[in-house]
Amino acid sequence: MCRPLDLRHVISPSLRDLIELANTHDFDRVTEQVRDLHGCTSPVNLHGWTVTTDQTTKQVVRSYRSEDEPSGRLLTTCGNRRASRCPACSRVYAADTYHLIKAGLSGGKDVAETVRDHPRAFVTLTAPSFGPVHNRKTDHEGKPRPCRCGAQHAENDPALGTPLNPATYDYPGAVLWNAHAGQLWARFTTYLRRALAEHLGMTQKALNAALRVSFAKVAEYQKRGLVHFHAVIRFDGPDGHTTEPPPWATFDALNAAVGLAVERARLTIESDAIGERVIAWGGRYKVDPITALGDSELTDARVAEYTENKVAGYVAKYATKNAEGAGTVDRTLMCRPCAGRGYVRGPDGFHDRCADCDGTGQAEPIKALPIQQHVRQMIRTAWALGHLPEFAHLKLWKWAHMLGFRGHFSTKSRAYSTTLGALRDVRRAWRLAQAEAARARAGLPVSDENTTLVTASSWTYLSSGYSPGEELLAAQVRHDIAHAERIKSEGEPWL
Repeated sequence: MCRPLDLRHVISPSLRDLIELANTHDFDRVTEQVRDLHGCTSPVNLHGWTVTTDQTTKQVVRSYRSEDEPSGRLLTTCGNRRASRCPACSRVYAADTYHLIKAGLSGGKDVAETVRDHPRAFVTLTAPSFGPVHNRKTDHEGKPRPCRCGAQHAENDPALGTPLNPATYDYPGAVLWNAHAGQLWARFTTYLRRALAEHLGMTQKALNAALRVSFAKVAEYQKRGLVHFHAVIRFDGPDGHTTEPPPWATFDALNAAVGLAVERARLTIESDAIGERVIAWGGRYKVDPITALGDSELTDARVAEYTENKVAGYVAKYATKNAEGAGTVDRTLMCRPCAGRGYVRGPDGFHDRCADCDGTGQAEPIKALPIQQHVRQMIRTAWALGHLPEFAHLKLWKWAHMLGFRGHFSTKSRAYSTTLGALRDVRRAWRLAQAEAARARAGLPVSDENTTLVTASSWTYLSSGYSPGEELLAAQVRHDIAHAERIKSEGEPWL
């Protein structure tokens, strides 16, 4: 009879847990489950079961219980889109976003390939100025020019985007612009259709009967801490991508309509503390045509840059980012026990000071954050504005780490292309098909296309993350993935 290993001399908890896992009855299954997560940093731990039966014969086609796992639980990917939180899951999200955008440009994924012939534009909308900032200026030939401070800043200079005079910079205006950027975009899409009808000399009703405007957009942070939007805008016929737009729906008409919509889209907010503010777009915007892949006859470098593949890759890249590009933190500063209010309701019904944050409402002091002063001041401003009654609905204390922006990073109109859910369904169906093929090879019962299946399941959330030993296995998986990608990018043969 084998005696259990004495691991008291093993100092590392991770190594001790790994040794214990290695001595389980099915260590191969432990490593397989970790490997199937493809390097996810914080998997979801579930407990439960699922059973799939043939509705006609009542025969069990597939069954699974987490109790049968060596660890007694099922590990699934976290699905976080943010690269700063989970590089593995963000890569999957970026790939799905790429195919979503690409399908709306060149067809595929149930989108007609004729969309490639529709007028399409890559539009960039920016925020207005809230005060002069350090920047890298260039002349008409692309040569660098000195900043207003007299220096020529390097590309990685931390001073870029920070105010030349912080005392006069409009921090409340900047934070409120971020907070209303999503609403301003929605208003822009409304005014775009109105402006297009005006430019073409027709009524909105006639325009809507002959033309549909489809779009997909992504938000990106500038170094000054303000978001701007990159959007793909496409003209379709009245029934969407399956119909050709009318001949008068041209890129020039789209360009003119964007200019009018940028000028006219406005939001007005009022506050006793800071007065009346108008939320509007900045004067700098760009409208560039999107070309089909392989248009080598183009000579304009700026136009040739915006090909279908490059635009899809650009949007997918920023769909996985947060506000870290502006130098802020990637976590909420709101104290969760008191929801940022600084107090909790006691047993007697009165407000008691929150013991977790000592009444500040902050999970960690803003003054202790490892960030530059400009970003810290935007966070402080967002926190202060969020506690004003007129701005309570914005919940700026919850989104202070995002410098006030609380919208979705990537959105699309309904008829632009496929959906992320549809792409995930295809991936799930492929995995089920692979599992069915494996069952067939093993001689187990499988279902055919005429079989009606009924699935019953029950799952409970346990926690998130790995055990210490599993984390070592996951680190090895991440290393192997990074090594394989490096070899592929360098074009070196396997040794």
